[in-house]
Amino acid sequence: MSTLRADLVEDGRVLRVVLDVPKGNVLTMQMMGELREALAAHRDRRELKLVLLRGAGGHFSLGASIPEHRKDKAAAMLSAFNDLIRDVATYPAPVAALVEGRCLGGAFELVLACHLVFAAPTAVFGCPEIKLGVLPPVLAVLGPMRLGAALSERLLLAGADLDARAAERAGWLAALTPEGEDPERWVLGWYERTLGPLSAFSLREAVGAARAGSGLVAALGEPLDAAERRYVARLLPSHDGNEGIEAFLEKRAPRWVDA
Repeated sequence: MSTLRADLVEDGRVLRVVLDVPKGNVLTMQMMGELREALAAHRDRRELKLVLLRGAGGHFSLGASIPEHRKDKAAAMLSAFNDLIRDVATYPAPVAALVEGRCLGGAFELVLACHLVFAAPTAVFGCPEIKLGVLPPVLAVLGPMRLGAALSERLLLAGADLDARAAERAGWLAALTPEGEDPERWVLGWYERTLGPLSAFSLREAVGAARAGSGLVAALGEPLDAAERRYVARLLPSHDGNEGIEAFLEKRAPRWVDA
């Protein structure tokens, strides 16, 4: 059973991808694989000017699967997730995320890798991994570049939420969608006014230059590999790195031993 829907709109120039698994569009390894396949299927489409990524059901995504954070699956999950992040971050056409409702954990990290972020006024972002005894490697690497170091560290260390208006003030959002309007219709209208009249070829060249020039692509090389190795080598064998996950799944308070 597919975890998402992908179709071409705007005369084939916009690839719309909708995460669609009730409840909460959880990013399982299956969804990661299907999203990579949907992107790869259109990567060489010469006329493509935008990928629009959103979630069904009122939330973008509640994040990566908690059961797949367990010790026996976490290393494979992290590897698959980081491959997806690299695919999004290096995609030749701009990738825009449209966020409604909650966008947490791995979903927030996925949105960090997008070129453009649009959010409904009620959207909430956050990486609560630290509350589960683990950490979000992509936030650790991309957060300082996309959000600023101070805000990124607060989100990582406290597992704090970031509401849409605070994200706008931080300069991260391309725009807040207006209240009372259909968010997707509004973003497609933005596309028609801005990217629609432009050359798809020139957009691809600009995307490549921007991502190389910002250092973001380089950050997704060895720095992200190092963060992944740290997670696997230090957190996965630890008591607390497993206790938080098990406590969440068992719906109880974690019993930390600080090791």
